[in-house]
Amino acid sequence: MIARLRGALAESAADHAVIDVGGVGYLVLASARTLTTLGPVGGDVLVFTEMQVREDAITLFAFGSAAERDGFRLLTSVQGVGGRVALSILSVLDPGELARAIAGGDKAMVARANGVGPKLAMRIVNELKDKMGGMAIGPGGGAPVAAAKGSAVSDALSALANLGFRPAEASAAVGAAVDDLGDGATLDALVRLALRKAAK
Repeated sequence: MIARLRGALAESAADHAVIDVGGVGYLVLASARTLTTLGPVGGDVLVFTEMQVREDAITLFAFGSAAERDGFRLLTSVQGVGGRVALSILSVLDPGELARAIAGGDKAMVARANGVGPKLAMRIVNELKDKMGGMAIGPGGGAPVAAAKGSAVSDALSALANLGFRPAEASAAVGAAVDDLGDGATLDALVRLALRKAAK
């Protein structure tokens, strides 16, 4: 599984980019939001990735933040939401706006995306409402990271809150720890690193 790529931006188009990593060009599909943050061709880029394997294709999706990748994973867990539809949604809603739309049951916000009709928007809001747990604010632009209830991120937020951190402080510290450690980090590792980040 490819979790992230660092290399030179070789090409950028309306819906994809090519990132040169050690002479190998990786074609990645990305939201308009991510593509605008990559900078000029030839520049150094770092993106988070998600790989989807189908019978007829292997597709690599790229994201400017772990928060956006987490939003993509949540969206594609909904029946009828493929990778391209999820990118379309993330092109018009950042992870924080997506979380607020789901929490508030605002299907009209979700339906602003190309290819998302009222029925699909309603399904997305209804299915994801229970999956949205604690929110962590990542350092990359203050975007919230969706954390499933009972997950290490959610538990880490709770642990810092119990230590007296304000929600915004806890969210920023845990978000920074998630960016450094990745999705598979243990609760212990997340809390230790988050405390170090908060102390800076």
